[in-house]
Order: sequence, then structure tokens, then C-alpha cells
Amino acid sequence: MRLVIARCSVDYLGRLEAHLPEADRLIMVKADGSVSIHADDRAYKPLNWMTSPCTLTELLPSSTGNAEDPLLDATTHPEFDDPRVKQLWIVSNKTAEQLRIRIYDIHSDSSHDLGEDPGLQKDGVEAHLQELLAEQIELLGEGFSLVSREYPTPIGPVDILSRDADGGTVAVEIKRRGGIDGVEQLTRYVELLNRDELLAPVSGVFAAQEIKPQARTLAEDRGFRCVTLDYAAMRGTDDSEFRLF
Repeated sequence: MRLVIARCSVDYLGRLEAHLPEADRLIMVKADGSVSIHADDRAYKPLNWMTSPCTLTELLPSSTGNAEDPLLDATTHPEFDDPRVKQLWIVSNKTAEQLRIRIYDIHSDSSHDLGEDPGLQKDGVEAHLQELLAEQIELLGEGFSLVSREYPTPIGPVDILSRDADGGTVAVEIKRRGGIDGVEQLTRYVELLNRDELLAPVSGVFAAQEIKPQARTLAEDRGFRCVTLDYAAMRGTDDSEFRLF
């Protein structure tokens, strides 16, 4: 992992356009090639990012390329019209989206080998909820069918990938207690899966024993459906015959 603390401004060019004005920020380049830009005031969520697969090109004002690859020729990039720009980073993916990062000053630039990560280990209840919901996928709705548990993506496995009654792809994130972090996790999975033409369009379901009000609001705002899971009933240990209510 490469960590760069720099004075920079960032432009995103793609399905829409977004601009981050000049400020000190953390630029994180991961081993899989993904690039994210972070501020110091919003926990873990980046200001902007490009997920793998993508390509990072670093240019200096004096860089020269060739006619076959004008991307590498600094003279073709108007960012260098500003004499304060010391480097230009261009992060691009196969859909022609770009992050164009103007770097005015680098305060720190370090690389670290983190090794292979064992991944997030769910607690026993979450793991069992995933197993039970895969077996009782109809709890998500009539006509639902299971595609896979732990469906792999470059940023980690999706708990459950399923199809609804209309054949649409549905990603399911399962939590014991559903908070905003779980909604953000589901958001990243759905965004990534929607880049796969064989799966798109992909919708999301946020499933948990208990969903916090703020998380429910955020999930529904992003178009995700929330499902509350009754763990005892799913295990078959909740006998309604002995309930008072």
C-alpha cells in the first residue's frame, strides 16, 4: 500500500463531473491498483475513488511521450499550464472514467507491504444468519432464488447473491445489528457488481436482526430494501404456540 499526503486538487470525469478544490489530503494506492482520496474529517469514506481494475499514470511537467500514447505526454495536458502543479496523476478505468489529480506539494510518500489479509471474520450469529437465509431465501420475497453465498468481488465477498422473481440480481448484506457502516459496505458491493454486464442491473437488500433507524433511512434513500430477520424463527426454535402475543 502506498500512502501519499499531498496538497492537491481532484477532478472526476465520467458519468458526471465532480471537483475537489485544492487542500491537503491523503491519497491511498492499494496493491490491487485502486486509488482513493481522503480528508481528515469523515471517518473511513473517501472523498473520491477509483476501484480496480484501473491504471495510474504519474506525469511530471517535463514528461514526454510518443504519438502512440499521448496520455504520457505532459505537453498535451492543460493542468501543467499552472506552474504550481508539480505532478499530474491520471487514474483511468476501462469505462473511460478518470480521476485527474493535480499535486502541488508532497508532504509524505511511503509504501508498505501489508501481506495477505485473512478477511473479515463474521461472528457466529452473522455466519449462521447467512447460512439460514441461503436455505430460506424465500424470506426475501416470493420467487427469490439463491445464486451464491460469499460471492467473490475484488473488495471482498458479498454475503448472498440472489435473483428476484423477475430474474434481477440482488446483493444481500447480512448483519446482526445493522448500522450505517453495513449500508456503506452494501453500497460499495452494488456499485462494483453493476459494472458487470452479466449481473447488471443489481439491487440491494440490507438484512439484519436489528436495523438502526439511521441505517434504515440511509439504505432506503439509496434504493435498498431493508429486511428484519427473526433468528429464532429461522432456526426453528421459536414456537409461536407458546407465545403470549
